[in-house]
Amino acid sequence: MNDGKSKSSKPRHHEVALRLDSLKQFFNSMDPSPFYEKDLDPDAEHYIVSLAEEFPLAESVSLVLHLDAPDTTETSAIIEEAVHNHFRNLARLSRLEFRHMMRVGSRSLVIGLAVLTSCLLLSELIAKQDGALMEILRQSLLIGGWVAMWQPMQTYLYGWWPLRRRRLIYEKLRRMPVHLRPVHHPDSAHPASNR
Repeated sequence: MNDGKSKSSKPRHHEVALRLDSLKQFFNSMDPSPFYEKDLDPDAEHYIVSLAEEFPLAESVSLVLHLDAPDTTETSAIIEEAVHNHFRNLARLSRLEFRHMMRVGSRSLVIGLAVLTSCLLLSELIAKQDGALMEILRQSLLIGGWVAMWQPMQTYLYGWWPLRRRRLIYEKLRRMPVHLRPVHHPDSAHPASNR
C-alpha cells in the first residue's frame, strides 16, 4: 500500500492506492448490507483516512484499487457509490459527535462557573479567619474552583478542532473519485505513483 504526491500543478492532487486480491478484502465481511451500502474493511478505512490526513484539506484525493480482475465501468460505479456512502455516514456520525461534545461542553461550562463562583465566595469568607488551617482550606477552594473549569476549557480550547478536521476529511473522501485498475506486473511502474 502506497501513495504518491503530485509535484507539478496547483492545486495538487494525490492518489491513495490499494493492492487487492479480491474486492472482498475491501469490505467488512460481517456487514450484511447490500454491496453498495457495505462498510469498508476497518484496515482499509484506517489506511485511506490516515493518508488523507497527511494531505492539506484543499488538495484533492482519489482512490485507486489495483485488482487482478479487469476494470469495468459498472463495477467502478458500484464501488465508488459504496465508498461514498461509507464516508458520508462517517461524516454524519462525526457531526453528531461534534454536536454532542458542544452540548456537554455547555453544561460543563455552566457547572464549572457555578463551582468556581462558589469557591471564590467561600474563600473570601475564609480569608477573614486567621490560622494555617483556614489558609489551607482557602487555597484548596481556589484550586478546586479552577479545576472545575478544566473540562469546559479542554472542550472549547482543544477538544473541538480534531473532530472538525476529521469531519472535513470524511466530507472530502465521500466525494473522491474511485478507480479500478489492473495489477501492474513486477517490472512495470509502481502502482502508487502520482499524476
